[in-house]
Formats: sequence, structure tokens, C-alpha cells
Amino acid sequence: MVGVISEIWRYPVKSMAGERLMAVDVQAGTMGLLGDRGWALRDDTAGEIRGAKNFPTLMLCSARYLEPPGIDHVPHVAITLPDGRSIRSDDPQVNRILSEFLGHAVSLMPLQPASNKAHYRRAQPGSSLIGKIAHSRWRPWFEKLLPYTKLERDTRELLSREAGEPSLDYSTIPADLFEFTSPPGTYFDLWPLHLMTTASLAEMERVNPKAVWDVRRFRPNFLISTAPEQSGLVEAEWGGRRLSLGSLQCQMSVPTIRCGMTAHAQSELAKDPSVLRSIVREAGQNLGVYGSAAQSGRVRVDDTVVLH
Repeated sequence: MVGVISEIWRYPVKSMAGERLMAVDVQAGTMGLLGDRGWALRDDTAGEIRGAKNFPTLMLCSARYLEPPGIDHVPHVAITLPDGRSIRSDDPQVNRILSEFLGHAVSLMPLQPASNKAHYRRAQPGSSLIGKIAHSRWRPWFEKLLPYTKLERDTRELLSREAGEPSLDYSTIPADLFEFTSPPGTYFDLWPLHLMTTASLAEMERVNPKAVWDVRRFRPNFLISTAPEQSGLVEAEWGGRRLSLGSLQCQMSVPTIRCGMTAHAQSELAKDPSVLRSIVREAGQNLGVYGSAAQSGRVRVDDTVVLH
């Protein structure tokens, strides 16, 4: 036994603050929590889906659903801006207001079918070709060449890496992510479920006690309050293992690589670059773990968590 679920979070709009729940339905495979990242912003100039890595002030906004989401049904949301104004996704002025807030032309978009590949494709020229290479037998050679390409420079900037800090381990990235901003049919960065433990937060507070290690900086779906005997970066070793969240069986994949979003200002949380620097230096640039559900089910606060 690892511990118990102490917090459940769902994020109606990618990169905005989310909703804290007492229970949630989880879908098997690629979809995750019902309604999680049901909406996202599309950069009208670049022509691709983008989040707080490009627009940090998005993290000062919050969003909630106006009705419960369902399978194949993404309800409208209410978005609250930092100045207290609220705007609904079905308001004809929503794109104008969000564009003025960000200082950049954007459109609020609900999830599109996975078959709409153009909606999810990266704006980078040649992304379709790069995606084909990533799916081919040439991928190992491709990964060796990446550190010398513009893609590597763009990735380091997107992850907010400083000189001398490591960049991404490309071998852990699903092939689709070289062509698309998210797995088609979703707005997730990589995998549908994201978990963290209180043990890891306590460990990072130990190595950098001046920073505020509030779980909201890291945007997990599930925060696990670990048993007293658990300490250190416990979920860093869960890759490839099975985890039970109550009766829900999950398959863990890879540790969660961290970017500048962890350091950006949020409501009640000041900007703090030392958070990311500490994660890169002390935690191998990862904090948390990704995964997916083996079957659909319901997870509740206080459900036990067991590692198999």
C-alpha cells in the first residue's frame, strides 16, 4: 500500500486552474478523467493548439464546467479572468476577450475527433514528415540527430532549460507527439493520467525550503497522501508498474518531465524560477508520473492506492 487519494483535480481548459473534486469517473485508454482538458486555446496566428508554455498568464485564469461532462459530450465552461470577470465559452465575445487578455489572437476550442488531424498538427514546417520518421525504423538515428537541430533549440526554450541543463529524453516521447501538439482526440501533453505523491512534494521542500511546493503548481489529476514509511521521490520508480486507485487498475508509463509552467505565477502562488531549477537539478528534471487506466471506473477521495 502506497497511501490514499487525498485530492482529485480536473482541468476543463488546458493550462487554466481546474476543479477540485471528491469523486470522478475515469475512462480507459487515452481519455483519462471524464471532461479533463475538454477545451484548449488555438493560436490563430501560428495555427496550432497552445497552452501556458506559450501564454503563461493562462495560469492566472480558472475554469469550471457549467454542467457535468459525459462520454462524447464536452459541456460549455465558465472562465474567470484574474480581474474577476467571468466569460462563458458560448458567449460570442469569448475569443475577443481572451485575445485581448493574452495580447494575442486565440480561439477557444472544444475537443475535436481524433480523425481531425489538422486540428492537432504542429505548425512547425515538416511536422508530418517528422511524424513519419518517428514512427519508422529510422527513429533511433533520428533521436541521435535531434540535439543538433532547430527542434532541439525550440524544445529547450519550451521547457525553459538554461545553459548546461539537460533537455528532453526523446526516447520516452510517443511517436505521435513529434507531429501533433497532443495525442489526437485529446489535449493532454503526453498521457491521460498524471499522479503525484505528498512524499515527493516533501522531498522537494527539503531540498529547497524557500520555495512554495504547492500541488497546484504541478497540476496532477490525483495527489496521493503517502504512508509514513514512504519517503523521497517515490513515484519516480513507478514506470512500467501497475497501480490500483481503489478498484481502478492503472498502468504507469514514464516520469513527468517538468517545464517552466511549474514556476509561473498562479492565483495565490508567486512566480518562482527556483522551483524548476530545483526539479532539474535534484529530481532529474521529473516530478510526478504519467499513466492510463486499464478499464473505466470511478475514483474517490480516500480510496487506497496499491502498487503492484
